[in-house]
Amino acid sequence: MTIGAGLTLIIIGAILTYAVEVEISGLDIRVVGIILMIGGLAGLIIGIIRMASARRRPPPGGDGRYYDDTYQDVPPDRRHPH
Repeated sequence: MTIGAGLTLIIIGAILTYAVEVEISGLDIRVVGIILMIGGLAGLIIGIIRMASARRRPPPGGDGRYYDDTYQDVPPDRRHPH
């Protein structure tokens, strides 16, 4: 779940809990709103954790290091910077 989806669930749950005054037999709208807010909070936390862990991983296809092989065929005593 993304951060945006988690926030959306929290907002919808808050609207159902605090702003809707509808009576449906066999269904408590406030409980549904609280469940949506808890699910949205869990999704928000998971999304933040995934985003934080993705920043620590190296990019795909390599470890992010750059090797300069400009002088690979030149003997060490003849190498000089540009």
